[in-house]
Amino acid sequence: QVRLVESGGGWVQAGGSLRLSCAASGRTFSSYVMAWLRQAPGKEREFVAGIRWSGGVATYRDSVKGRFTISRDNSKNTVYLQMNSLEPEDTAVYYCAVRAGPALSGPLIYDYWGQGTQVTVSS
Repeated sequence: QVRLVESGGGWVQAGGSLRLSCAASGRTFSSYVMAWLRQAPGKEREFVAGIRWSGGVATYRDSVKGRFTISRDNSKNTVYLQMNSLEPEDTAVYYCAVRAGPALSGPLIYDYWGQGTQVTVSS
């Protein structure tokens, strides 16, 4: 059974940093894409960043480029999202998700989801 467990969310002032972690278990993810998505109150869920487990190629939504970095640690089966220069607009529940295949972006259709972690950025 696949499990994705997020951690690292919290409250931070604008300009601050947080690092989210997603610990994955239950299968081998070498041919999978790991992604971070977020959903703010009253808004639709949106893609934030994705990374191919094998090779580490990554992609980001435009609004986080240069501020967020997605990475993975194969030895720990964990994906990270380093978030710097946080803005109030980044406030949301952040979800880790995974899907088979090479597509880094596209429809928000994933095979497995984590439970989400709250990130709150105050101005």
